[in-house]
Amino acid sequence: MYGTSERLLRLLSLLQARRDWPGADLATRLEVDVRTIRRDVERLRSLGYPVHATPGVAGGYRLGAGAALPPLLLDDDEAVAVAVGLRTAASGTVSGIEETSVRALAKLEQVLPARLRPRVGALHAATLSLPGSGPTVDAAVLTTIAAACRDQERLRFGYGDREGTQTDRSAEPLRLVHTGRRWYLVAFDLDKQEWRTFRVDRIVGVPVPGFRFTPREPPAEDLAAYVSRQISTAPYSHRFVLRIAAPAEVMAARIPPTTGVVEAIDEHSCRVRTGANSLDTVPYYLAQWGYDFVIEEAPPGLVELLREVAERFTRAVG
Repeated sequence: MYGTSERLLRLLSLLQARRDWPGADLATRLEVDVRTIRRDVERLRSLGYPVHATPGVAGGYRLGAGAALPPLLLDDDEAVAVAVGLRTAASGTVSGIEETSVRALAKLEQVLPARLRPRVGALHAATLSLPGSGPTVDAAVLTTIAAACRDQERLRFGYGDREGTQTDRSAEPLRLVHTGRRWYLVAFDLDKQEWRTFRVDRIVGVPVPGFRFTPREPPAEDLAAYVSRQISTAPYSHRFVLRIAAPAEVMAARIPPTTGVVEAIDEHSCRVRTGANSLDTVPYYLAQWGYDFVIEEAPPGLVELLREVAERFTRAVG
């Protein structure tokens, strides 16, 4: 059984962790009755936390947005993650948050418990960041998309393709995926009636949220792998599949997720799905890997080209 103060902090932590909470679920988690939960909610409201009642037969609660930002509760791992994230934000791919990141970090480190300071300091001292070479996106765009994913709200936005042609899109957002260089939005395109992967840096302006929607079945269980397939093979004119005589973790270290998808076969071999816009570059690209491979799927002309290059090199060494 929690004491009153400890119970209030625990209640606040639960409200921050999920959008909606039935009152009965909160009561079960905190080992009290629903009446006690109502009294504790009133205590939080008196402290400035905007806790709203949600409609329904059972009744529930939601932590909403207020006129001022109330204190947030972070556990040790969350506090370390926030501190490290703020320190690296200036060299990331989100524009316009460098100065505010420094201010937020100063406030966080002022109240950071002494036991956590060595962890944050060690990570900072041992890490160097190089300025990213990829395109940057506006923080407002990311936060709007993230909120729409969380709240299951449709988005309207302008989107530019590779040629710069802009079209208006309407989509049901599912998840944001970051590859290290770019941000991608996995969403169901309502105009094309199919799942699409949108580059966030090509979204024009801040998307406009719309009506709530019922979530669809995701296009894949592993969305990171799904995005990797979409951006690494779909854009290529020529796509092929290889079986490599090397462990998957070895090839994954050589092949960025933006250029190929690595799938483990067993502990000694893996399958690589990749592609190219010109077949002429493929033999030399594959030769750099340094492992034997077998072609499982190939576009027309690739096998003949590999034979031709192999014969040329055989003649070269006599």
